[in-house]
Amino acid sequence: MYIYDEIDQQIVNERVAQFRDQTLRFLDGKLTEDEFRPLRLQNGLYIQRHAPMLRVAIPYGVLSSQQLKQLAHIARTYDRGTGHFTTRQNIQFNWPKLADVPDILSDLAAVQMHSIQTSGNCVRNTTADHFAGVAYDEIIDPRVYCELIRQWSTFHPEFAFLPRKFKIAVNGALQDRAATMVHDIGLHAVRDSNHELGFRVIVGGGLGRTPMIGVVIREFLPEKHLLSYLDAILRVYNRYGRRDNKFKARIKILVKAMTPEKFSLAVEEEWLRLKDGPTTLIDEEIKRIEQRIPKKPYQTLNAELPADVEAFVRQPHVKPWYERNVFPHKQQGYKAITVSLKALGQAPGDMSAEQMEKVAEIAERVGFGEVRVSHEQNLILPDVPNTELISVYEELRALGLTTANIGLLSDIISCPGGDYCSLANARSIPVAQAIQQQFSDLDYLYDIGELDLNISGCMNACGHHHVGHIGILGVDKHGEEFYQITIGGSQAPARLGKVIGPSLKQEDVPQVIETLITVYLQARVNPEERFVDVVERLGIEPFKTAVYGRKEVADEVVDG
Repeated sequence: MYIYDEIDQQIVNERVAQFRDQTLRFLDGKLTEDEFRPLRLQNGLYIQRHAPMLRVAIPYGVLSSQQLKQLAHIARTYDRGTGHFTTRQNIQFNWPKLADVPDILSDLAAVQMHSIQTSGNCVRNTTADHFAGVAYDEIIDPRVYCELIRQWSTFHPEFAFLPRKFKIAVNGALQDRAATMVHDIGLHAVRDSNHELGFRVIVGGGLGRTPMIGVVIREFLPEKHLLSYLDAILRVYNRYGRRDNKFKARIKILVKAMTPEKFSLAVEEEWLRLKDGPTTLIDEEIKRIEQRIPKKPYQTLNAELPADVEAFVRQPHVKPWYERNVFPHKQQGYKAITVSLKALGQAPGDMSAEQMEKVAEIAERVGFGEVRVSHEQNLILPDVPNTELISVYEELRALGLTTANIGLLSDIISCPGGDYCSLANARSIPVAQAIQQQFSDLDYLYDIGELDLNISGCMNACGHHHVGHIGILGVDKHGEEFYQITIGGSQAPARLGKVIGPSLKQEDVPQVIETLITVYLQARVNPEERFVDVVERLGIEPFKTAVYGRKEVADEVVDG
C-alpha cells in the first residue's frame, strides 16, 4: 500500500482541523444548513434516512492491517459495530453522530486515511482490479497509476466543481476486473508493437438513470501523457457539460450529445495545448510513487501444494471454498483468497468490527499486513502462502467468513437501499437476504454456475444492477415498493441488461428469480453455458413468458 510522505500527511491533518472548526460553527448555529452542506459533502458526510453517513476513501481498494483495525475501532466506538464496503471500494459508516465526525476523521488521519472527495461534483475515489500487483494475467501494476491520479485530482482547482461527480477506473490485467467500460473514464493498460506501455482510453460509460457503455476515444495513449490527457478530458467536460439539469450532467450525456467522434476531436485539440507540459510524467515521478509502495519480501516456495494442504483442500467441506474463493497468484507458491461478505442472512458488504480486526491479524501473520476491497463488496487477502491455507481457512471459518460462493448467485452486489439511503425508492437488503435464503443449497448454486446478481434501491444504480446477469431495481409505485428485473447484463464484456416486464412486489422476487433459473437450466446446452450466455443466445422472450405467464405472479404485477 502507498505510504504517505510529509506533504500527504499535512494535507490530511489540515483538512481534519478545518472540518472540525466548520462542524463546531454549524453546531453553534453560526453556519446555516445551506452553508454547511457543501462543506460536509466535501468530507464525505451525508445526511441519510435515519442518521449521518460517513463515506471513507480506500484508494484503489488497498488497506493495511493497521488501517483495517482502525476502521474496526471506528465501527465499534462511533457506529453500531459494523461497516459497509461499497462498490467503489470504499467503506461507509451509517450511524455516526455529527459531533463525532471530526474525531473520526482525526482517527483516520492517524493511519493515513481520509474521506476527502468521496462525495461532491469532483473526481471520486479511483478504483482498480482488486488483484492489482498479484494478478497472474497482469500487464502492469495499476496501483502506481491510480496513486498518480489520486494525487493529481485531489484538490485540483479546475475540477472541484464539475458539472457532476466523476469516476475513473484503471485496469492493468488482460481481464477487465475494474469495470472500465462503465466509468466516466476507463483506462486499460496495453502495450504497442514496440512493447511500449500505454493506455486504451474509454470515456462516457456509466450506469444510473441513463446507463451507457463507454466508447474508446484513444486506442493507445503513451504512458507519459496520462495526466495531460486526463486534464484535457476533464477540461472539455467542464467547459461543455450541462449544469442546468443534474440528470443530464454526466459526461456520458455530453459524449452522446456531441457524438464520440466530435468529443474525441475536442479532447485531442485541448490536449495539444497541454501535451509535453508540466503534467507530462517523467521516470523520476513514477519511481517516486513506486518507492512509496513497498516491495513485498516474497519467499521462494514450491509451486505445488504441500501434501497436507492438498489433502485438506480435497475434503468435501473445504473443496468448494478452495475452488471458488482461492485464486492464482503471479508469485509461485502463493494464493489470493477472497473473503466472502455474503454469508446467508448477511447484508451484502457488511462486516463487523470483530471480523475486521481478526482479518487484519491474519493479514499481519501471513500476508505482509495487506487487505484489499473489491467492487463486488468482498475482501481479499492478496498474499497467502500455500503452506498457510489450512490455518487461514480455519481462522476464517471461525469468523463465519468461508462462504464458498464467489461468482455464484448468492454473491450478491447490493446497495444499502431504503433501510439507510434517503434517495432509495425501495429496500435492497431484505430482497438480497430473501434470494440468498431461496438459494441456500450450495450444491444447487454450483449446478447453476457463474451468475452475477446485482440489486439497486433506486435509479442511481449504486448496486450496478444494469450490468448484472440478473439485475433488480427498486422502484416507487404510488408510495409502495416494487422491483424491476433485467437480465443479460455483463461487466466484461460490457453489456446492459434488458427489462423483462412490469415491476413486481417484493415477496414475488425470489420466486421470479427461481423461475428465471429454471428456464436457464432447461435451455442451456451444457453445464459450461452460463446464464448470461443463454440470454444472449435466446433473448429475453423465453424468460419473460415464463415469469409473466404464471397466473399467481401475473395477478401481482403492477404496470411498470
